[in-house]
Amino acid sequence: MKSTALASALALIATTAGTAALAETWNMPTAYPADNYHTENAQTFADEVKTCSNGELEIVLHPGGSLFKGDEIKRAVQLGEAEIGERLLSAHANEDPIFAYDSVPFLATSFDASEKLRAAAVPTLTKVMADQNLTLLYSVPWPPQGLYLNKEANSLSDLSGVKFRAYNATTARVAELAGMVPTQIEAAELKQALATGVVESMISSGSTGVDESVWEDVSNFYDVKAWLPRNTIFANADAFDALSPEVQTCVTTAAEAARTRGAEKAAELSDGFVKTLADNGMTVSEPGEQLSADLKGIGDTMTAEWLDQTGEDGKAILDAYGAN
Repeated sequence: MKSTALASALALIATTAGTAALAETWNMPTAYPADNYHTENAQTFADEVKTCSNGELEIVLHPGGSLFKGDEIKRAVQLGEAEIGERLLSAHANEDPIFAYDSVPFLATSFDASEKLRAAAVPTLTKVMADQNLTLLYSVPWPPQGLYLNKEANSLSDLSGVKFRAYNATTARVAELAGMVPTQIEAAELKQALATGVVESMISSGSTGVDESVWEDVSNFYDVKAWLPRNTIFANADAFDALSPEVQTCVTTAAEAARTRGAEKAAELSDGFVKTLADNGMTVSEPGEQLSADLKGIGDTMTAEWLDQTGEDGKAILDAYGAN
């Protein structure tokens, strides 16, 4: 009896040890607060991966730049310092201009258009990211980008000299063409930069405005719908390739669900974010005729510049986008 019981106990220990050896933990840095809808969506993704992998893979989120700052996340994942991460890829357009596909001004200005552009870009983006040891998993849009200002603006001349928050090469170029003065500010430092006057304007979504309570520091929001940037979730390719085929399928299936869920949430929240800005005292309005025309001119210029920079890759994306 004792021998049989001991054998059973050893078998149980061996089984438990074997299961523990298979279990793996991935760290996932993100740049945005835990209560931001992108982060909440990523947490649901992580929960679903743990479930569908039967606990073989656990993804631990580190929101708000707590593990790596926003501008450090992509490199950390490339080098394997984190196994998975979320990043606004357009912030890395200096590495490869193809990363700015989602932030070409006035190219895709609605949720439907953003989804079509995303699908058109997947083959090219997958190839470019694979060359950097990254596996593309999914992306989720922000609401359309609006113009935050501390004064009324009727044309580009009203923007001249304004201190502008840039978060990628695209926004820096918009500032340059509009005669504004760009300063690179990451999401985690935005509130302080606005409060101290380091910047007094930005192009960003209503979501960012609500997250940062920008009505405390900025007076006007122009709903220009410039573009819908996307947060992209990607894994270290070596870490992903080391997973079993079953767990890889679990991750990609959960990623597809997260993409759909995140886009639906962004669309659901979009109008509410803008209403919240108005409810808290901001002047919310559509851009006037002259300002709209001026901004469209910037968009035309930047689309041509992006195509020049990206060559055949950019043309392939725009051709596929136009065909959808």
